[in-house]
Amino acid sequence: MFTDTERCVRAVQSKDARFDGWFFTGVLTTGIYCRPSCPVVPPKPQNMRFYPSAAAAQQAGFRACKRCRPDTSPGSPEWNHRADLTARAMRLIADGVVDRDGVAGLAARLGYSTRQVERQLRAELGAGPLALARAQRAQTARVLIETSPLPMGDVAFAAGFSSIRTFNDTVQEVFALAPTELRRRAARGRAGRDSTGSTAPGVISLRLPFRQPLTPDNLFGHLAATAVPGVEEWRGGAYRRTLRLPYGHGIASLTPRPDHVATRLALTDQRDLAIAITRCRRLLDLDADPVAVDEQLARDPQLAELIAKAPGRRVPRTTDGAEFAVRAVLGQQVSTAAARTHAGRLVTSYGTEVEDAEGGLTHLFPEPGALAGLDPEALAMPRSRRTTLTALVAALAAGDLDLGGGSDWEQARHRLAELPGIGPWTVEVVAMRALGDPDAFPATDLGVRKAAAGLGLPGSPAALVRHSAAWRPWRAYAVQYLWAAPPAGDHPINLMPTE
Repeated sequence: MFTDTERCVRAVQSKDARFDGWFFTGVLTTGIYCRPSCPVVPPKPQNMRFYPSAAAAQQAGFRACKRCRPDTSPGSPEWNHRADLTARAMRLIADGVVDRDGVAGLAARLGYSTRQVERQLRAELGAGPLALARAQRAQTARVLIETSPLPMGDVAFAAGFSSIRTFNDTVQEVFALAPTELRRRAARGRAGRDSTGSTAPGVISLRLPFRQPLTPDNLFGHLAATAVPGVEEWRGGAYRRTLRLPYGHGIASLTPRPDHVATRLALTDQRDLAIAITRCRRLLDLDADPVAVDEQLARDPQLAELIAKAPGRRVPRTTDGAEFAVRAVLGQQVSTAAARTHAGRLVTSYGTEVEDAEGGLTHLFPEPGALAGLDPEALAMPRSRRTTLTALVAALAAGDLDLGGGSDWEQARHRLAELPGIGPWTVEVVAMRALGDPDAFPATDLGVRKAAAGLGLPGSPAALVRHSAAWRPWRAYAVQYLWAAPPAGDHPINLMPTE
């Protein structure tokens, strides 16, 4: 969108928050860059320059606006619905791959040369992978500076900087303030009102922004209704779950608010902060563009009324693709309660124990390597499903099946379908919630078919697939509206949990 100057100027002049994260505006007269909804008086069009990423604006010499804080805007929805090299690279960079493995590691994960990845990202985003990772480190540093009491040296290394000097220089360059001044400004801003800072050692509190509207009912209802005992729970108005992270583990507590998701992260290693934030945003689908999604789906008269009643439904996703695939197989042809029971038994037997000072979380969901040695005969399920589960776990443990954020969606679908007992329903549900494909469409799902029939849509899967072509590329969102339609509208997955 950043190349459409006229459209960008209109968005800035109208302070349209829908485009926050889509592009960034550099202001030549002030040397700052802003989000489209910045509250200050818009600059003259001839003084505006538009960039596709915060990293590109920073590389062009602009520093972040202190009023609108463009570095904290929702992520670009481009990386939600695209499956090309650039989108896969951006998802991996957000998950910390460059910080951990370098650009060479990123290229290896993508299956391209370093030169190809560099060239593609610079051509489309105006910045290479190192600059994009640097922008993310700067934002992580800001969160730690403003919300934690960590000494600045600890903040620097937790955010991924190789030295304190680099940390100081980057923060000064990006935010035009020294780290200590950023902390003082944050403290003054909290004076006289509720603090967003941590209230317990090792706990970081922050706000996760999103584009409005957002209907949280099916999002949090689904996560709470399918929660695996010991790994997930609904407590005190918040969805809580354990996280397996590159440097340690953590516990996330996510509470829906009208204009943000209040988040508390308890991490064993602060270096995991950026990755934990990314995974929580992915879990709740917070970088979606609900206006674009709903506008297209509402063109279908059968869906229009559902969308008008509860606009902005998100797709409940996952923090770990391999975990969700295992749970999808456990849930084949059984009730939600039975699937939770099966998953809970695996967690107790093979999961890693953790401590939770604030609730009842006890384990991390077991990794595929730990499940590779499970005894299929000990599972209280049909032999065919035991075979499916062991084949899936073996493929995941061997690296033959990649369900991570940077995976190739079509290749993952193909490899899933090759496994015994994995049919179209499982493939599409995994694609929708684990891979994050917004166009995934489980047409054989019983709930989808019943809702479709009730709305006067085609009843057979083949006919429904043909009809759904008009919903593309947002069919996964259409599924959320169908699941919430009668006769399943009062199912717990569609209702905000009670205390």
